[in-house]
Amino acid sequence: MTMTEATGSGAARRTNEAAAPYTVPQPPAVVDAGIWPSVAAVPSGLKVAVAGRVAEAIFKAAVRRLPLEVRYPDGTVLGKAAAPGHTYPVMTLNRPEAFAARLGDGGLIGLGESFMAGDWDADDLTAVMEVFAARVGTLVPEPLQKLRALYLPRQPRKERNTEQNTRSNISRHYDLSNELFATFLDETMTYSSAIFPESGEALKGVGWNGLAAAQQAKIDRLLDKAGVGRGTRVLEIGTGWGELALRAAQRGATVYSVTLSSEQQELARKRVADAGYTDAVTIELKDYRAVEGEYDAVVSVEMIEAVGFEYWATYFQTIERVLAPGGKVAIQAITIAHDRLLATRSSYTWVHKYIFPGGVIPSVRAIEDITEKQTGLRVRERLAIGEHYAQTLRLWEERFMARSADVQALGFDEIFQRMWLFYLCYSRAGFETGYLDVQQIVLDRRTAGEATYGSNA
Repeated sequence: MTMTEATGSGAARRTNEAAAPYTVPQPPAVVDAGIWPSVAAVPSGLKVAVAGRVAEAIFKAAVRRLPLEVRYPDGTVLGKAAAPGHTYPVMTLNRPEAFAARLGDGGLIGLGESFMAGDWDADDLTAVMEVFAARVGTLVPEPLQKLRALYLPRQPRKERNTEQNTRSNISRHYDLSNELFATFLDETMTYSSAIFPESGEALKGVGWNGLAAAQQAKIDRLLDKAGVGRGTRVLEIGTGWGELALRAAQRGATVYSVTLSSEQQELARKRVADAGYTDAVTIELKDYRAVEGEYDAVVSVEMIEAVGFEYWATYFQTIERVLAPGGKVAIQAITIAHDRLLATRSSYTWVHKYIFPGGVIPSVRAIEDITEKQTGLRVRERLAIGEHYAQTLRLWEERFMARSADVQALGFDEIFQRMWLFYLCYSRAGFETGYLDVQQIVLDRRTAGEATYGSNA
């Protein structure tokens, strides 16, 4: 699961909801600069001072027209006036000068780092992020937006998803600690969007007790679409912690699963062994590009986001190469609007720096174009389940914060916990506002009577 930035519409719909049902940990008085160098020190210098003043002016001008209440230490309150009986999400600036400096120096990276540092807080972080997300395209004046690419940092070459770099990129997130992920994931240890039986308004009320079943329903739908049953040879690209491999093996399939996370491999192998499916499931530490053999079904859940846009064609060409005649492909992918993909695919964001180095979220159009023009595959079916991801993230967020003491006991400090909370809420805002979506996509090979390889049709 990954994300680059959030935007969309409808962020004001939560204005009458109560604050989040937990207490956000506060940063320590002294931040460990060895662990958190960009958080421990506020940017300084002439360039930062000028950029900070510009950022502060833009921020204040934007806030005055937003459904948001921004409170300053001197008692000043900015924001659009609320209708009688209504309230807006509250953003409290604890250190306005530091907030402006970080925002001016790093844009969205600075926004996240300033939250990690405690320069600002929110009673309901997701609600605040939705307000900004719904209008991110208009918060900064257009002339300054055009200068963004010249000023803001670019993705480091060492984080491009080459075969040499990918293992490092993956390990920085997934090898944090199996115990950490267990604090907020359900017993299936599934780290991707669930599919709940509820829909519409009822979906917003789903609880923790239904999450495991909803995760298994998501997996079962993918396996059904890929035609997985007794005797099926399955390739899984991106093992996670083994739940999909287990459910495929329970159907009588044989599974070859590849991952680049040693922590995931270790726990997934243990879960497979404990369930008695060692003979049916093989889990290897291997790059997807190195996979050999022939498979009747290829499944991959929210792994394409870690591939990097330069390698999407390689990803699908690899799938095509190992897919047996008559085989099917079922993937789950977080998606973004195509125009936003084009605008942000080379950006270096807070999520890249702290959560998913090298990640890029594809658009549906990009997937369809690449598979049609550079492979013999074709998209046959899609199901959008973005609203289900918003609620999956809500449940993870609530669980993570409820187990704050357990996270602390594992050695993850208050800065980490604020970082992880920002990540979960930032991501959820993307799905709540509709800027991000998540799709289950079914592909197979073109038939002889369809458009030929490389067609622009």
